[in-house]
Amino acid sequence: MSSLLKVDNEIKTKVDAFRERITAEAEDLVANFFPKKLLELDQFLKDPTINIRELKEIHSEINLTVPDPILLTDIHDGLEGQNAKKRKLEDGAGDDKVGGTKVFVMPGGMMKSNGKLVEVIEKVKPEIRTLIEKCNTVKMWVQLLIPRIEDGNNFGVSIQEETVAELRTVEGEAASFLDQISRYYITRAKLVSKIAKYPHVEDYRRTVTEIDEKEYISLKIIVSELRNQYVTLHDMILKNIEKIKRPRSSNTDALY
Repeated sequence: MSSLLKVDNEIKTKVDAFRERITAEAEDLVANFFPKKLLELDQFLKDPTINIRELKEIHSEINLTVPDPILLTDIHDGLEGQNAKKRKLEDGAGDDKVGGTKVFVMPGGMMKSNGKLVEVIEKVKPEIRTLIEKCNTVKMWVQLLIPRIEDGNNFGVSIQEETVAELRTVEGEAASFLDQISRYYITRAKLVSKIAKYPHVEDYRRTVTEIDEKEYISLKIIVSELRNQYVTLHDMILKNIEKIKRPRSSNTDALY
């Protein structure tokens, strides 16, 4: 069949070489990398750093001292009391408001993050990135195997599309794990700022420890999810490899 679109031979050669490279890389990922990685992550789940039972061990000390209280006296007698009340009403400061403590500099320098959690996060983030990148490669491989659109005999094509959809879902979930880590840092920073401004409020300090404990538990769940996604993808692709590579039993010349 003559081509209806003229493609430069040099470009076509380079594109074909790219397709061959993606195919070889993706097949190696499914056959070797995915099972090795799921075993690595399964072993990581047994690491003592993410199996601390007493969550108090991951708490980070907040070195912000509580200043001595300042005693304020209200003047209620005589003309001064009336004038003070009048000024208060004119300024719109009739309601009780807590202004907080002005913070110019943190005592002791920079307020550091929770070191134990940072250590775990720095181990987990590369695993999330790896999953996203490898899924993208396998997804591209399956998409390149999808034949041109025809009437009928599309059961194999539907399996390919289902596989692409699953890979895309895994990519999205992995990206959301990175967002979760960013939100943890932002939330914790806001709470520490609140502690600096309102050092007498114990609830802010307790909330920081609660946030740390929640993130620690979440990190272990993330590692477990990464392992499970490798297991699922490896199993799904192997079970359907024949239909993924040869979606149509006949007219194989119609493949790209």
